[in-house]
Amino acid sequence: MKPTNIQDPEYFHKVVDCQYACPAHTPVPEYIRLIAAERYTAAYMVNWESNVFPGILGRTCDRPCEPACRRGRLEDEEEPVAICRLKRVAADHKGEVKHLMPQGPFASNGKKIALIGGGPASLTVARDLAPLGYEIHLYDEWNKGGGMMRTQIPAFRLPETVLDEEVNYILDMGVHTHFNHYVSSMRDMLDKDYDAIFVGTGAPKGRDLNLPGREEADANIHIGIEWLAGVAFEHIKSVGKKVIVLGGGNTAMDCCRTSRRLGGEAVKVVVRSPFKDMKASPWEIDDAQHEDIPIMNNMPPKEFVVENGKLKGVIFGNVRAEYDENGRRKLIPTGEPDVFIEADDVIIAIGQDNAFPWIERDLGLELGKWDLPVVNKVTFQSTLPHVFFGGDAAFGPENVITAVAHGHQAAISIDLFCQGDDVLTDRPGPTTNLISQKMGIHEWIYDSGVTNDDRYAVPHEDKRKTLANRKVEVELGFDERLGFKEAQRCLNCDVQTVFNTSRCIECDACVDICPTSCITFTKNGEEEELRERLNAPAQNTDQELYVSETLPTLRVMIKDEDVCLHCGLCAERCPTSAWDMQKYLYQVTKAGQTCSNLVE
Repeated sequence: MKPTNIQDPEYFHKVVDCQYACPAHTPVPEYIRLIAAERYTAAYMVNWESNVFPGILGRTCDRPCEPACRRGRLEDEEEPVAICRLKRVAADHKGEVKHLMPQGPFASNGKKIALIGGGPASLTVARDLAPLGYEIHLYDEWNKGGGMMRTQIPAFRLPETVLDEEVNYILDMGVHTHFNHYVSSMRDMLDKDYDAIFVGTGAPKGRDLNLPGREEADANIHIGIEWLAGVAFEHIKSVGKKVIVLGGGNTAMDCCRTSRRLGGEAVKVVVRSPFKDMKASPWEIDDAQHEDIPIMNNMPPKEFVVENGKLKGVIFGNVRAEYDENGRRKLIPTGEPDVFIEADDVIIAIGQDNAFPWIERDLGLELGKWDLPVVNKVTFQSTLPHVFFGGDAAFGPENVITAVAHGHQAAISIDLFCQGDDVLTDRPGPTTNLISQKMGIHEWIYDSGVTNDDRYAVPHEDKRKTLANRKVEVELGFDERLGFKEAQRCLNCDVQTVFNTSRCIECDACVDICPTSCITFTKNGEEEELRERLNAPAQNTDQELYVSETLPTLRVMIKDEDVCLHCGLCAERCPTSAWDMQKYLYQVTKAGQTCSNLVE
């Protein structure tokens, strides 16, 4: 194998598994260390630079970072660091931060940008472009910004005060808002002479079920995302005592829990698939079950039962799942009798689709499969060069953090486009640096101790109180004491073990001290067979091997990055300082920047 090029910014980025898994590439270990040091304002701003909505995401993020957390590899029962909830710790204790953000008015650059949709993708574009002097016009059909964060996330998960605060940080940068304004024609928008248009309208169409009785029972059958929006804006204030929620995703969990708060006494979630195939996040399912909501699986709906023009309930079949060698699922009827479940109201939460009835088909803006726009996955540019898409509107339903990541990249493209660049794929690289953490021979700037504490549970408000009021937040968040303890579970994966071949005397002291046997000195070879003859075979080929240059004995040092704990014992034990612990900072470049600095 060739020596590893640690100057490649993506090499150590991939080793910081949590940051690498985050679509917005938030420097997770960096802000967790700041929380442990009680520097909450700095921790908040590190988040804000990347993910824009720390308080919102600290409550609602889908947490792609946590399954990647190295902590979960220590033992079979070990749980990842509560990365998402630590983000909320920074938000809850941040103090005043607005003065640390870009302050308008900004000198105009003469360019005007339209943002269609007021959700996280559009708001991220606004945040990145407004300080560069762009005149930003945001259009949304609702009376406030936030998009799906406001209409689809219930207040008991995301208080309106938190949402308003973080949305307004952006709107207060001088964004021209056009609320209560549904854009009904892209042609009209194109005629307004904007230099670029960004579409961040989400996936606003909830899927329906065309079953017998659907039309007759229409008054008591609701589409999940539309129903949640009605509740959010207080057009809907009650629901029947017996409620069936159809679907197994996060929207279904929000609908059933909201129903409990609006008067539903017998609320059931019915899913056509097995429990293990449900798309809802495990913690969302746990919260629903904690609120005494049963989940019934393997029961596809067959008919809405209507008597005298009124919904009486739903008939369900019974199925079992069979999987082929590729993991594809087939639902097979079991032959058991159908089941009738009474209901006053049924909420359908079986998925969302994109809907662009307002985009005329003769504009040169191509729509492809599933009526999704044809969009470049790097630049987010459509087939109409000055129209860009992001968030759910670009590639279908995802989540808030993915929409933020799209917004950052689309803002770069819009800025390049407006400055006259023809090749938008030629994009600025990330900002990276390596900083030694050594203070003395055996002293480090950071704390490398590995605590054995289990993951701490987030305290919850009393169930009787939360079910009585849909605006009472269920999760109370970590206080400073619990936040510190949870932060101590972080393994500091961004503090890299950097090897200097010229200093190594091949004493193997690092091999002896390594708790995971991830370091091996051996003759070089092809990667496949080399992985097998390391001190501990390197099974995860998705993670790199760190390969040194050839040593005087013609051996090489091989380190399996997958199981390294970044504990620093190799660097402490090494008599010649061939190993050093160096903090690696990686920041995705944003529009108009060649570099940016973290808050110190």
